[in-house]
Amino acid sequence: MLLRMSTLFLRTLREDPADAEVPSHKLLVRAGYVRRVAPGVYSWLPLGKIVLENVARVVREEMNAMGGQEVLFPALLPREYYEATGRWSEYGDTLFRLKDRKGADYLLGPTHEEMFTDMVKGEYSSYKDYPVTLYQIQTKYRDEARPRAGILRGREFVMKDSYSFDLDDDGLKRSYEQHREAYIKLFDRLGIDYKICFAMSGAMGGSASEEFLAPAETGEDTFVACRNCGYAANAEAVLTPPPAPVTGERPALRVLDTPGTPTIETLVSYVNEHYGLGVTAADTLKNVVVKVRVPGAAEAETLVIGVPGDREVDFKRLEASLSPGVPEIFEAADFARHPGLVRGYIGPQVLKELGIRYLVDPRVVEGSSWVTGANEPGRHAAHVVAGRDFEPDGTVEAAEVRAGDDCPRCGHAVAIDRGIEIGHIFQLGRKYADAAGLDALGPDGKPIRITMGSYGVGVSRAVAVLAEQRHDALGLVWPREVAPADVHVVGTGKDNQVEVALRLAEELQAKGLRVLVDDRPSVSPGVKFKDAELLGVPTILIVGRGLAQGVVELRDRLTGEKQEIPLTDATARVVEACAV
Repeated sequence: MLLRMSTLFLRTLREDPADAEVPSHKLLVRAGYVRRVAPGVYSWLPLGKIVLENVARVVREEMNAMGGQEVLFPALLPREYYEATGRWSEYGDTLFRLKDRKGADYLLGPTHEEMFTDMVKGEYSSYKDYPVTLYQIQTKYRDEARPRAGILRGREFVMKDSYSFDLDDDGLKRSYEQHREAYIKLFDRLGIDYKICFAMSGAMGGSASEEFLAPAETGEDTFVACRNCGYAANAEAVLTPPPAPVTGERPALRVLDTPGTPTIETLVSYVNEHYGLGVTAADTLKNVVVKVRVPGAAEAETLVIGVPGDREVDFKRLEASLSPGVPEIFEAADFARHPGLVRGYIGPQVLKELGIRYLVDPRVVEGSSWVTGANEPGRHAAHVVAGRDFEPDGTVEAAEVRAGDDCPRCGHAVAIDRGIEIGHIFQLGRKYADAAGLDALGPDGKPIRITMGSYGVGVSRAVAVLAEQRHDALGLVWPREVAPADVHVVGTGKDNQVEVALRLAEELQAKGLRVLVDDRPSVSPGVKFKDAELLGVPTILIVGRGLAQGVVELRDRLTGEKQEIPLTDATARVVEACAV
C-alpha cells in the first residue's frame, strides 16, 4: 500500500480544537484522523479509517482463532425484542428511539443480546448444535447525556460484541475463559496497557463480570488496585470487608442538643466539646435519602442509605448496586411530602415505623454504636446501636472508595487509579434465553435451557485509548500493529529529494511494507517534519540534505533514535527496522 500525501485527503492542524479536553481528542483531530460532525458523532478520514480497520482486524483475527463466527445485524431494530427483555424501559433515555412512517417503534441498537438470542433460536434446536460463539463488529448508538473527549465517549461508536451459547454452566465458564484469553492476546497485540478488574454487570444482567481497563489520567472509570496481591476492581464493584460484629454492653441511647451543627465536622466538634464523647467523623452515621425509579414501576421508592460520616455516598456505586433502579436526589418537595424525615437530622430509629427501607454500608455491623440524627430539628442521638436501636433492611455498596482502604482479598491497603474501559466480559446466564425461550432438545428428548455469555470490545475506543497512552510532546506514536503505515518516507523538496523519496517508497512497497510518502511540492521541510511527528508512523525515513553525501536519515518514532544510513542500504535497513 502506497499513500502519497500530495493526493491524500488530509489536512493537519497546528492548533488544538477549542472543544478538546483530552490528548487523544486533540491529537486525532490535529493529525487529521477524525472530524467532529455533532456532539459525540465523528467522521473518520482516510488515515483514521486505516487505524480503525487495523484494530478491527486484530480483534477479528483473535476472535476467529478462538472459534468465534462473524455475523452482522442491522443497527435499526424493532421494539418488540427489547420489550420482551424489559430493556426498552431499563435503558431509559440512553436509547435512540424512533418511529417509522406507520408509527411502529424502533431503536438504534446499543447492544444486541436479544438479536443474537433470537438468531440462534431460529437456527438451532438440538444439543448437538452447541456450544457456539457468534460475534459482530458494528456501529452502536447510545444517547449519552454528556458526550465528551472525542471518540472516547460518543453517541456513535464501533464495537465488537460476541455471545457464547452453552448447554450448562460449566460450558459457560469455559467460553468465558476462552474469551478472557482472547482479550488478553488481542490487547497485548494492540499494544494497550490494561488491567483486568472485577466489575458490575449493570443493565446487562448476569453474574461474573470483568472489565479490561486502560490506565489513563483522563479515564472516567475509577478502579482500585492492590500492589500486594494483584486484586483490581472497578470502584463500582469493590466489596467492603465488614468488621466483626461488636459484642458487650452499650450505653443507652442518648438524645443531645446540637445547635449550629450543619456538617459532620461541626457535629463532631460540638459533641466532643460539650459532651466529651471523643468521637471522630467515622463514628457518625450519615443518612442520605434518595428516590429510586425502577423501570415500569408507577412510582419512585423512597430509600435511605446509611454510611459512616467520614465518607460520601458515591452515586455511581449506588446506582450499580440498585440496578436496574436509578437513584435520584431527594429534593425539598419530596421532604415536604414526608414530614417524618427531618432534613439534616435523620436517624434510622424511626424508619421502620415510617415504612421506609433502610440500607447501610457493610461497616454498620451488629452491635456497632453511632452518633446520628435524632429525627428532631437541632438534635442528634449518641450510642445508637445497630441491632438494638435500629434494624437495617440490608447492606449496600454506596460509600466512596478511598486509597488506603483494606483490600477485599488480602487486607492490605489499596491504591486508586483512573482508567478507560476497553473491554467487558459477562457470564449472562439465562436472562435472555428465558425471555426468548431458547432451548435445545437434549439426548433424552427433554428441553435444555441455554446459558449465555456476552463479551464486548470498544474498537473505536481502542483507537482513542492508544492515542491517550501512545503520544509525546510532538504527536502520536502508534504501535506498528495499528499504525496507518509501516514507514513514513519524507522527501524534503529540494533538488531530487522528492524523486528519490518516491523511488524508495515504491521499493519499500514492493517489499510488502505499507508506505506513506510525503511528496508534497512547495511544502517546507519544517512542516513536513512536524507532520511526520504528529501523524505517528513508527518508522520515519527522511530524504534531505544528506542526500548530497549519499545518506538518508532513519528515525524510530517509538524510541526517538536517529541515525544516518547509506542511501544504497536504505531499503534493506527500513525493512529490517519494520520487522522488529
